[in-house]
Amino acid sequence: MATADNVASGADRRFVKTAMAAPMLDREHELNLARRWRENHDEDALHELCTAYMRLVVAIASRFRNYGLPMSDLVQEGNVGLMLAAARFEPERELRFSTYATWWIRSCVQDFILRNWSIVRTGTTTAQKSLFFNLRRLRALLRDPSDGGLSPASRTYVATQLRVDEREVDRMASRLSAADRSLNAPIGEDGEAEWQDLLQDDTTLPEDETMLTRDRETRSQWLAEALADLSEREMMIIRERRLVEDGVTLESLGQKLGVSKERVRQIEHQALRKLKSALCRIVGDPEEAGLIPSV
Repeated sequence: MATADNVASGADRRFVKTAMAAPMLDREHELNLARRWRENHDEDALHELCTAYMRLVVAIASRFRNYGLPMSDLVQEGNVGLMLAAARFEPERELRFSTYATWWIRSCVQDFILRNWSIVRTGTTTAQKSLFFNLRRLRALLRDPSDGGLSPASRTYVATQLRVDEREVDRMASRLSAADRSLNAPIGEDGEAEWQDLLQDDTTLPEDETMLTRDRETRSQWLAEALADLSEREMMIIRERRLVEDGVTLESLGQKLGVSKERVRQIEHQALRKLKSALCRIVGDPEEAGLIPSV
């Protein structure tokens, strides 16, 4: 009985065989196909152009097969790059399509590897991408004996060769040397505990959150009952001065009410005394409850 892997491998082999069997294009015919697609949206021309350069996709994808991802996925991403190249190719520049497509194919394959090589985002900047795809090669060239991080001499050499900061080199070396680990992986001799058991949860406990919510609702109710004792003008002053994040000035309130700012201050002081008296009747100690400042 054929397994899924065998079927996939057979499909890959057939695809590679088909790609290598496609006829090569000469310069004039290639440019003619590109013009037909660009100017007339001739799908037959697009199909012939892309089919001829499937071999280029296979060749580029095969260079990245050591990153542990399926070859079929790499080829698929390379095909996306090939289609993007065909959509953006400008025949009037008299450039060979293969030269232009190479950049798009490699870029799509590399982006796919960066997205899928690890569940942790490995790199997004140009420097990080350059380090990801060149650090192993340079490290093998140097035969660096250190495990994980690089030796100071190797770190300086890599940073100079790739024109990146030495700290970036150290960070990438650490990332590449650390494999993803499942949070459900067992730890300890008996294996009953898991790595996720060691993670600290900084969120509020459900019971604490419930208590905080009830406290907020209770304080709001107490304050609403106390505010009912104030006059309309006192209520406006307290609301504008005390119940908003950025309270207005006494002067601006005085202009709005047609009184001096000193009079506004007196009314505010009077309203606070009334509030405190009402809250003492309702709560007991409003300052301890965090409802009102000292008068």
